[in-house]
Amino acid sequence: MLSQSTAFPTLSPPTADVPADAPRWNPQRPSAMPHHRYRPAHQRIELPLTDRTWPSRRIERAPLWVPVDLRDGNQALAEPMDTARKRRMFDLLVTMGFKEIEVGYPSASQTDFDFVRHLAADGAVPDDVTVSVFTAARRDLIDRTMAAVEGLPLVLVHLYTATAPTWRNVVLTRSRTEVHRLVLDAAAHLLRRTEERPGADIRFEFSPEVFNLTEPDFVLEVCDSLTELWEASPDRPVVHNLPATVEIATPNVYADQIEYMDRHLARRDSVILSIHPHNDRGTGVACAELALLAGAQRVEGCLFGNGERTGNADLVALALNLYAQGVNPMVDFSDIDAVREVVEHCNRLPVHPRHPYGGELVHTAFSGTHQDAIAKGLAHHARQAAEQGVAADEAPWAVPYLPIDPGDVGRTYEEVIRINSQSGKGGIAHLLHAHHGLDLPPSMRPDFSRAVQRVTDSTGRELGHKELFELFHATYIAPALDGPLPLASWRATEPAPGEHRFVGTLCTDGLERSCHGTGNGPLSALADALGTLGTTVDILGYTEHSTGTGPDSPAVAYVECRVNGVTLWGAGWHTSVLTASVHAVMAAVNRREQVSP
Repeated sequence: MLSQSTAFPTLSPPTADVPADAPRWNPQRPSAMPHHRYRPAHQRIELPLTDRTWPSRRIERAPLWVPVDLRDGNQALAEPMDTARKRRMFDLLVTMGFKEIEVGYPSASQTDFDFVRHLAADGAVPDDVTVSVFTAARRDLIDRTMAAVEGLPLVLVHLYTATAPTWRNVVLTRSRTEVHRLVLDAAAHLLRRTEERPGADIRFEFSPEVFNLTEPDFVLEVCDSLTELWEASPDRPVVHNLPATVEIATPNVYADQIEYMDRHLARRDSVILSIHPHNDRGTGVACAELALLAGAQRVEGCLFGNGERTGNADLVALALNLYAQGVNPMVDFSDIDAVREVVEHCNRLPVHPRHPYGGELVHTAFSGTHQDAIAKGLAHHARQAAEQGVAADEAPWAVPYLPIDPGDVGRTYEEVIRINSQSGKGGIAHLLHAHHGLDLPPSMRPDFSRAVQRVTDSTGRELGHKELFELFHATYIAPALDGPLPLASWRATEPAPGEHRFVGTLCTDGLERSCHGTGNGPLSALADALGTLGTTVDILGYTEHSTGTGPDSPAVAYVECRVNGVTLWGAGWHTSVLTASVHAVMAAVNRREQVSP
């Protein structure tokens, strides 16, 4: 075994003393990493809200979702989208039901400019969809933006300027007053350019970039002045978008900041309070949800959370989180795999297989205990739906480990339970029942589970439902005909009520041996016949069922037998129930012949 220093030469466990106030159960020691270089949020920005009310609220309706995949998401790609990929993404977003879509930054990129013109020229934008375009607060960039949106039916021009102290001092090298003047000048120019187009439906949005690190009074000062300048009204509101441009605190801090703005923005009924959380701390979705509790009405984000650094708020997770709470998401995710395929194609980035709701494996269980719970939950759900007289896909959903019905997002139940070396008897039985009509007796399931375990342990791979059935057939059904003691011929009769006779011929070592027996049923007569040849058979349990409907549907029989002192299972598969039963007993007998004494 490699030593720790050899295996990880740049790492070493902390050696400082355990903190004096640490409980005995926590022996962690302080790391040598320079954490003192970083300041907590409360030392970086004023957080004036103390009487918060958002924790006691509930989200009862979806906000206005605004996908920014074509602008913010696109500028985060190593290979930005061309027009063809942008158009495919845009068409997907429209098809899903998004009504406001940020389509680009036309003043920053010829490709973005050309794409906005493509949308206008091609008539690609439905009459009820608002196109949002992004621009910095500079006159020349605003002019370029206005040229791009000519002819589009509904337009939202999104103006932004960084307002946080570090950005003002380091990037813009301007004071608060100078930044405010810059924003007002750009906003006034935008208003003039819009007034040059009477009849055009153009509205305005402003983002104080890095809002979450900007002084609250300064954000209010700038936003309120724009609400007045742009003459916002309830029927023509302005959008004030408050980005957590770089996450710097726990989500509750962002919620406090949003509730403070919700309470103090002037002419609140003329303002759409919007949010744009990033995911630097891995809590972008949580920030968005708490901000909605705090009064936000509009959310900007990307499908599957693409975006700069660790990404934007994930609109898939946000919308389906609401869906899982019984809230209509107002967009269509009924074919999540199609959505994922388009996003992966356009972004040229894979969606992680464990990504919430959309990942390939998120509805899949490998663990035996999880599979057993899911299988029982699905069966219980089907029974409840039948009792209520409704289809299973309309009945209330409550299945362990599955927060939503995978069928609601276009997934099949085949993907829910997959079999590997960690899987259990419940999941295996579920797949055989769902795909092949086999309803294994509960006491048989551990036996077959061990057979599956031997295969998955030795191969290290999954078994699909077809492979499971093939293994079941080889283990329990095939030995009746392929084993060392096959029945060459047989006949079962009932010469008198309750009196059964069995006559058969077995092949052993190339020789045929006849046997006959009697009993109170066909199988007991078979056991008696086998006893005349020196094979003692006690039938311990028997189950049969049809695998389908109609007279030609095969029946399957399961028999647990003690054969010469060894307990074994056998199964038979035939359109005749009697034949399936006889084959099941003979399968168990032949399996005994294959087992060492």
